[in-house]
Amino acid sequence: MHLDVQDLKSFYYRTGLGRAAQRAIRDQIIELWPDAHGQTVAGYGFAVPVLRPFLKDARRVIALMPGPQGVMSWPAGQPNVAAMCEEAMWPIETGRIDRLILLHGLETSTNPAAVLTESWRVLGPGGKALFVVPNRAGLWSRSDATPFGFGQPYSLKQLESQLKKHGFSPERHLAALYQPPTQRRFWLRTGQMWERFGRKVTNHYAGGVLLVEATKLVRARPKGTPILKSRPLEVLEGITKPEPKPV
Repeated sequence: MHLDVQDLKSFYYRTGLGRAAQRAIRDQIIELWPDAHGQTVAGYGFAVPVLRPFLKDARRVIALMPGPQGVMSWPAGQPNVAAMCEEAMWPIETGRIDRLILLHGLETSTNPAAVLTESWRVLGPGGKALFVVPNRAGLWSRSDATPFGFGQPYSLKQLESQLKKHGFSPERHLAALYQPPTQRRFWLRTGQMWERFGRKVTNHYAGGVLLVEATKLVRARPKGTPILKSRPLEVLEGITKPEPKPV
């Protein structure tokens, strides 16, 4: 079940907890991908809170939002790069994307297999995707006070298993949101301290969300496999090149 785009917008841009979550996740993404100069970067779901750092250097940034969620214009004050799409049919050419971020796009999907298939399709050879999902063992997936309390949470093993089934090779993983999912002032004021502390203690067990980086795999043709060559139809060949009848 996809959340409404207005609810997601309100959480990330109008609440202290949402802004803290945006900062924590974005910091981890920048640690994984510090540079996207000249690359095409896309986000699916509601990835706009973490896409802004790429607007400066990336060749192009695209924000895809699923139809059941709805779409909003983004970024504010600049030409719109957001578009609405179907889960199983993204308006992007095959192999066009260098970097892909999924946030609130996989765990809330009614057809996660289709989302993973499209993710694989739009990436170029060797392209990288970053899947940001609620941590099954974390506090955030157990509270419906934030968007991470909806949909299907994942353990690291579950997510990596699904990625491998759909042609991805998991490479690295991090976690974020070590502070409790509460609007209380004390936790909001000390949120960055908890994030720094959590990263030193563990990289995936306690965080509210998992970030798994995966590379698109392109299977090589097995050695010795014959290459099939197409040849024109020969239905009318006998008319243009008649063969002599046997005596």
